[in-house]
Amino acid sequence: MNVLLLNGPNLNLLGEREPEIYGKTTLAELEQMVQARARELGHVVRAFQSNHEGALIDELHQSRRWAQGVIFNPGALTHYSWALRDAVSATRLRVVEVHLSDISKREEWRRVSVLAEVCAHRIMGKGVAGYLEALEWLAK
Repeated sequence: MNVLLLNGPNLNLLGEREPEIYGKTTLAELEQMVQARARELGHVVRAFQSNHEGALIDELHQSRRWAQGVIFNPGALTHYSWALRDAVSATRLRVVEVHLSDISKREEWRRVSVLAEVCAHRIMGKGVAGYLEALEWLAK
């Protein structure tokens, strides 16, 4: 199985941005961890991160025929990006929405996900382990 590991805005700062909320693992370490587990399971993971909504949409479009699943942390775009929601819906990819923190227990504006209803599954509040759980879920 081919899996796209997609990370949105500010996730390039993992490990240094609010480590008390998002942890100390860097994005590079996270990507390596997911790719290593995917190899153990016989799968391929391609990682992409952008701070730009259009670049994330373009990556979803370009990956729609390659990937059988997507692990996606849209960052703050979760709460308002109807364009990303439409891209997930249009590509018909199995997308697992992942959040390092439990957004349902954070600020009121963070509790809304415009992507939730078009994603196949959602994992929140498990830190980097949530990404591995998403990979395992997609592999089933």
